[in-house]
Amino acid sequence: MNDKAHFGRLAASGRLAAAFALFAWLVPGLAMLALVSGCATQQKAQEVTQLVWPPPPQPPRVKFVRNIVSDEDLEKDTTSTQKILNFLGGDKPTANQFAEPTGIAVSDDGQRVYVADIMQHAVFVFDFGNKRFNKIDAVHSPGGVALDAQENLYVVLTLDHRIDVYGPDRKKIREITDSSVERPVGLAIDKVRGRIYLVDTGNGKSTEFSVKVFNMEGKLTGKIGGRAGYKDGEFVYPTYACVDNDGNLYVTDSFNARVQKFDPEGKYVKTFGQRGDAWGMFDKPKGVAVDSFGNVYVVDSIWSNVQIFNPKGQILLFFGGRGSYPGMLRNPNPIAIDKQNRIYVGDFLNARVAVYELVNTTGADSYVEPPKGKPKK
Repeated sequence: MNDKAHFGRLAASGRLAAAFALFAWLVPGLAMLALVSGCATQQKAQEVTQLVWPPPPQPPRVKFVRNIVSDEDLEKDTTSTQKILNFLGGDKPTANQFAEPTGIAVSDDGQRVYVADIMQHAVFVFDFGNKRFNKIDAVHSPGGVALDAQENLYVVLTLDHRIDVYGPDRKKIREITDSSVERPVGLAIDKVRGRIYLVDTGNGKSTEFSVKVFNMEGKLTGKIGGRAGYKDGEFVYPTYACVDNDGNLYVTDSFNARVQKFDPEGKYVKTFGQRGDAWGMFDKPKGVAVDSFGNVYVVDSIWSNVQIFNPKGQILLFFGGRGSYPGMLRNPNPIAIDKQNRIYVGDFLNARVAVYELVNTTGADSYVEPPKGKPKK
């Protein structure tokens, strides 16, 4: 995942606040960030400088590719246009433009991207292979989305306490719910074992926080978690989830500032991260995804970045950072990674989906050798 010496230093290093200073090197003049954040009144869009992480002279591992904002992005890359800046300046979004993306799913071939938008009450479907745009309207309070093996679309309706299922023709097939569901947000599907994981975030009156487990017929078969707590296997307001190739489940335990890993049978395995502002720590983790090497990507909404851990739980890298410049993020929530290791992040307050890709990387790069010598005090 990285130059081993470089990430060895990162794994043992200091505070994320200091890490943000790296962008003074990454973005020419850093004043560009302030300029782009406040240039909604300007008529000409700024020239986009492509961001990479880590900065030179290290070999880049994550590269910003583009933003997706509306149906116009099927025909051309609108990353450097004025449209998004006008929206940030107060313009009302068009019918086919993102406002607040809350869920992302990507087809197995990487050609179709599904994005739920809670403000637009819709799910946007971008078929980049065929350059077709579809939208499922009248979707009340959508949250997480996921695809099954037949590419049926599953959409969490948070305020309606259920999952709606749509076929490839975008027509609704059925609903999945249970009387125990209180406030669902996240969703993950184990296509191999035929399991649906619904993250029940709960509310201020909830007595428990859990992940509900359904079979593909929509029957509740179990749950992970229970009473609120900070012990292994317990949650406080969990939000999103994902499943890796081995059927392991990762759940962002947002108010405990960590990600918990469970095996396919729901048994607790390990924890990634803890509360704090150093490398590998979180404030409000939200979206979670796994790449083809088994590395775990965790979106932190407050830090406005994505942190990458290897399968052992060692911190490798972060990318993003707070800002409106293309490649930067503002309170992101969902994330999805396709089989080609292209990364899609729902950039909530910037009203867009930011797209990145993994570069110059092999599976061997994910393992970090501890730094030699005694750690500095």
